[in-house]
Amino acid sequence: MSSLPAGVQLVAPVPDQAKDIFSRDALQFVATLHRTFNPTRKTLLLKRQLRQQELDAGKLPDFLPETKAIRDDATWRGAKPAPGLVDRRVEITGPVDRKMVINALNAGAATFMADFEDSTAPTWENVALGMVNMRDAIHRQIAFTAPNGKQYKLREDGKVATLLVRPRGWHMDEKHLLIDGEPCSASIFDFALYFYHNAWKSIEIGQGPYFYLPKMESHLEARLWNDIFNQAQDTIGMPRGTIRGTVLIETILAAFEMDEIIYELREHSSGLNCGRWDYIFSYIKKMRAHPQFVLPQRGDVTMTTPFMDAYVRLLIQTCHKRGVHAMGGMAAQIPIKDNKAANDAAMAKVRADKLREVKAGHDGTWVAHPDLVKLAKAVFDEHMPGPHQMHIRREDVVVSAADLINPAAQGSITEQAIRTNLNVALLYTEAWLRGSGCVPIHNLMEDAATAEISRSQLWQWVRHSVRTAEGTLVTPTYVNALLEDEVAKLAAQYGAKFAQTKIPQAKVFLHAMVQGREFPEFITTMCYDSITSTSKARL
Repeated sequence: MSSLPAGVQLVAPVPDQAKDIFSRDALQFVATLHRTFNPTRKTLLLKRQLRQQELDAGKLPDFLPETKAIRDDATWRGAKPAPGLVDRRVEITGPVDRKMVINALNAGAATFMADFEDSTAPTWENVALGMVNMRDAIHRQIAFTAPNGKQYKLREDGKVATLLVRPRGWHMDEKHLLIDGEPCSASIFDFALYFYHNAWKSIEIGQGPYFYLPKMESHLEARLWNDIFNQAQDTIGMPRGTIRGTVLIETILAAFEMDEIIYELREHSSGLNCGRWDYIFSYIKKMRAHPQFVLPQRGDVTMTTPFMDAYVRLLIQTCHKRGVHAMGGMAAQIPIKDNKAANDAAMAKVRADKLREVKAGHDGTWVAHPDLVKLAKAVFDEHMPGPHQMHIRREDVVVSAADLINPAAQGSITEQAIRTNLNVALLYTEAWLRGSGCVPIHNLMEDAATAEISRSQLWQWVRHSVRTAEGTLVTPTYVNALLEDEVAKLAAQYGAKFAQTKIPQAKVFLHAMVQGREFPEFITTMCYDSITSTSKARL
């Protein structure tokens, strides 16, 4: 690896396979984008804090009066669908490790969203080798031999999914790369390295540099992405509008600015996606100060819950009004191989979920497991004969600000629900601390978004002293006792292997997150220092 640009430091060894990823020119590209745009990112993160203070004080979310003209103007449109993104009826998502990337590209889905965010724990090795895997995938050179000798390679017929990359959110740093003494923005790091190495090759194979953009809370954050896209394209001489970004509407505040978000990204917009699990988490987090927004247990918060239904209807209407894709979300169920009855029930839930989406007017949907591609595709093939449904304008939809925050969730809070949330949060955090960001738990695929629901619900129930269906007052003492009991159950389950797990460390983090006092913004930022490299070698 060549010498580093001035002001750039790598504070962990680069894996041998990734040496050329971190070339001097590539790191200079990262550093230039970081120096140009990180001040704006910091300002926008501060605006998030100030907005939370307003919410806590009782100023509820509403549509912005200053952008009413954008919402009311029926003449403007987003970009036309880009090559490889015209028909997106089934999108598969997953982490960026090598075998999973190959399996996802081969699964028969229209697109694959390689996820550096919620389903990848950002250890240095995961991130660095993830970039190698992205490059090899785009260059059609990716292959893998498992320890048992099984070989994985791309389909010989060339029918692989269009690749989209989800960089980490604006709130995250990449502490293994310092620029002028400060950690690089993880968003800029992920975007810049992928773009630098793969932008032109993406065009060559008939696609383009395509991205999913996570966890934004305002159109100003979308504007920042658009500015970065423009500078990146200008720097390498690529025409503006070549990059495309699909925005995950997975925060309650972004739901009030969907028109504005598409508008900011106009020539780069590939639509919006219903990031349902993070959306529920965001609802709890942003409305956390107010008891009227307490939600029942996770299983009772469904896509027919009023605030969820309203946001889906508004998203489809908004996207189709602007000529861009309205993507559905992901059912959390996964195949259950050792129990036919349970598997049949799980697949019926997936089928019903996808049927609801296609009938509502979505242009495509998400799955998290290759075995679900065929099921989801069959539903969309039956009910969506064209490549999308942008002709379904949903002009009947009228959604008010009150509709978007209306909980009206039918359900309860049981002791078992508290125990389940504790168990899921423990097991997921333990896996994340070991470097795995996407794990099956209780026959559901859990990532950071679903784990966030579990721990934020616990915080909310403690904070507002709810009563369980059994009549028990939910207090810190009560939840702490259940936490100890759940850890004891896991210790008994694991036996001698328990000492090799990170469950005790996960317990410490979870205990701090569910006391009903300060609300840690994200599990991933709270736990990040625990998975950063201990090596501080200056390279």
